[in-house]
Amino acid sequence: QGQLVESGGGLVQAGGSLTVSCAASGLPFSEIAMGWFRRAPGKDREFVAAISRTADYTDYADSVKGRFTISRDNAKNTVYLQMNSLKPEDTAIYYCASAYAGGSAYFTESSRYSYWGQGTQVTVSS
Repeated sequence: QGQLVESGGGLVQAGGSLTVSCAASGLPFSEIAMGWFRRAPGKDREFVAAISRTADYTDYADSVKGRFTISRDNAKNTVYLQMNSLKPEDTAIYYCASAYAGGSAYFTESSRYSYWGQGTQVTVSS
C-alpha cells in the first residue's frame, strides 16, 4: 500500500522562504509523476506544481510561477516544493500526490492522482 507523508510546513513571514517535502513509501517512485496541491481556508483545492517521473518536465500554477520550485530525488523517494517570496495568500494546507505516468507525463488535474498525503500547514503572516 502506497503512502505519502509531507513535512516541513510552518509559520513564515511574508517575503520569506520555506521548503516542504513529501516522502513516498510502498510506491515505485521512479515510475510515478508527483504533484503538489493546496487548500486555503474556505476555498477549493487547487493545483500548485507537478513534476514528471524523471524530472525533465515541470509545471506550475500561474500564481506561484517564478516563486516556487518543484524537484524530486528518486534515490530518496522524495519530492520537494521550495517556496520563495511567500505571500499571505499562499497560506494553505499543502498536499502531495502521486500518479502513475509514462514517459515525461505530468498532470495538473487532481483526478489523475491516486495517492495523497495528509497535508502540511503553511501559514504566511503579513
